Amino acid sequence: AGFGKDALVAIYTSAGKIQTQSIAHSSDNGRTFVKYDGNPVLSDLRYPDFRDPKVFWHSQSGKWIMSLATTQTITFYGSKDLKQWERLSEFGEGIGNHKGVWECPDLFPLSYNGQTKWVLLVSINPGGPNGGSATQYFIGNFDGKTFRPDDLPYPLWIDYGRDNYAGVTWDNVPDGRRIFIGWMSNWDYANQVPTLNFRNAMTIPRELGLSSNGEHIVLTSVHIRESLNLRADTKDIADMVVDKAYTVDKFLDNGNGAYEIEMVIVPGEASSFGFKLMNRTGEELKFVFDVSNKELSVDRSKSGLTGFSEQFAPK
Repeated sequence: AGFGKDALVAIYTSAGKIQTQSIAHSSDNGRTFVKYDGNPVLSDLRYPDFRDPKVFWHSQSGKWIMSLATTQTITFYGSKDLKQWERLSEFGEGIGNHKGVWECPDLFPLSYNGQTKWVLLVSINPGGPNGGSATQYFIGNFDGKTFRPDDLPYPLWIDYGRDNYAGVTWDNVPDGRRIFIGWMSNWDYANQVPTLNFRNAMTIPRELGLSSNGEHIVLTSVHIRESLNLRADTKDIADMVVDKAYTVDKFLDNGNGAYEIEMVIVPGEASSFGFKLMNRTGEELKFVFDVSNKELSVDRSKSGLTGFSEQFAPK
């Protein structure tokens, strides 16, 4: 971009009467930034929502690629210097969920069965599968100009829970992993969540991958392996056969803090089964697996202080 050796360049949305894209640079490792005198570097009056640039270097075409949310679509732009941008293509019409505005796009490659596939994340609000905010994704191919989705049963959702929105990934993780983090809330009730010192938080970072669900390719996510460093005391619980119910009174003798629970459940002939996490104050979080319909539901109606919003998704 011409800002000097090892300069960091920030690319961001400027919000005014219209939304435009701007850049700034830092010569002191990100401690301070100087806005570019030629801002904005990208604008388009056709789109009332024109925001959330996610930029990466595409070596095959030798240019920077920007994914940008453009109301109900994602538009791709290319640049050699981060200052002059060329419109490449637009994606989204007639595919996926369009019940809310499209936001926070992220386009990146992942390996699947020895080949490179491209994943496009698109957050949407409202319109999530369980109401409010959620993130859908598309899997396909990208040639440096156009994203072409595979024929899959869209919409596909990175998470069916109510509290993972607007997540994006890091580029250039040293070991090649694709790490994702999201905003742990939902615009249905984000401004009503009870708070003491802060409101809302970010999700645990996840590593993304591609796998098959037995019918088609899907995006997977698991907590990053570094989270294993948080483990302290452990306890093994013997295998058990449960007829109607079984209670584990205490996980650890020192029952303070957070827990990580790993279990393998074999349903046998049961068409549904579940488990609860409970405490002595009567709070509980209930998980139910519907084997027949291949569904997992979570009931948090008794999980604590839940009366602040009727949209807090009790089930």
